[in-house]
Amino acid sequence: MASLPVEVVYGLYFGILTGLVPAAVAWLFGFGFRYVTGVTIPGLAVVVFSVAIAGASGGLMALTDPTITQSDNQVRLTVALLVVLMGALYAHNRGDAFANEIPRKMSLRKLTERTLSTDVVELVGGRGQVRVTVTREVEDIEGYPPVPFEVRNGIRDGEWTFPADIPLVELESRFADRLQTDFDLVAVEVEIDEQARATVAAAAPLGGLSKRLPAGKRAVSLDALVPTGLARGDDVVVATDGGTVSASVVGVASMTESIDEDDDEDDDAPKTQSRAPTATGGEGRVTIAVDRTDVETLLGSDVKQFVVESRGVRREFELVSLLRRAGTRFSRLTVGEESPLDGVTLGDVGVRDAYGVAVLAVRHGGSWTIAPRGDQDVSAGDTVYAVGSRTELAAFEGAIA
Repeated sequence: MASLPVEVVYGLYFGILTGLVPAAVAWLFGFGFRYVTGVTIPGLAVVVFSVAIAGASGGLMALTDPTITQSDNQVRLTVALLVVLMGALYAHNRGDAFANEIPRKMSLRKLTERTLSTDVVELVGGRGQVRVTVTREVEDIEGYPPVPFEVRNGIRDGEWTFPADIPLVELESRFADRLQTDFDLVAVEVEIDEQARATVAAAAPLGGLSKRLPAGKRAVSLDALVPTGLARGDDVVVATDGGTVSASVVGVASMTESIDEDDDEDDDAPKTQSRAPTATGGEGRVTIAVDRTDVETLLGSDVKQFVVESRGVRREFELVSLLRRAGTRFSRLTVGEESPLDGVTLGDVGVRDAYGVAVLAVRHGGSWTIAPRGDQDVSAGDTVYAVGSRTELAAFEGAIA
């Protein structure tokens, strides 16, 4: 028997040589099982299996086998077994971590990660930005009503500026989200090439006023002195002969004079209504959403005062904007029957480790829990607010549906 240092060196050599195949198998098990099911295999099971592959019958029990403990080469064999154990455990952890990092749904577009050409990038304030231009006519999406002419012109002629340091896939997503928000569209499909030229297909909403009217509210139109800048969604207070009514604006039509070019001083020139995202000010017609009990008060009285309420500074919108810049999204999901979240707690599932998303709120039993802990119960029909990347949210939604 050689000296102890020599035996240890021999053991390291044999362990590395013998542990290559078990380590590869452990990596494949860790990666494949986590990628397909989202669940981590216990490391001990993989290690035992890897040692068995290395030729030590019985797995970890080989460390107490008399043929090893009483052998002249017991130091060498023991060191080799420990190297195989540690190599298999490390490979398993690396495979599991790699499966957690890559997106569940791969596509050719995601793999290629197309980026913008440097020719279209503008430097503003030390940061790169790009102006997206819509080069073709806005197309309709089959199965939806056609988009109004003014909306098509607004999309085609608008100025759309975005950060230049994001992949084209993310740029297309942000452009679609912005168009959908600015023009109140049901669906938007966007394709952008490396020169920042966009092709857009859009779908108009199936309903107009009824779609924007909150549940339990009634729409009432009033003639009033409209403040400049009033827009849909503003909160107002209407003072009438019968009292004051709190409401929210769902539509604005300002009155503008149509001037005759031949006679600019014609006082009897007709007035037309100009619909715009914000009111130009002056006399106009406003449609507001009120409670059913306030409808009679408004219709049976004259409007004396029309006051817009201040909403103050909304810091939460700044937070949402920062999260969107980082590629993070919010999603409201419903837990389905027999899903991984049905009848368990958040800690049992390990949502963050398994799906890469964070649960911000849960509605269980008719009550909301903000920032729930691991012992929060979840069952079918519950509502969950989660935050994560678009890919992670899609995988999480598919799993709990």
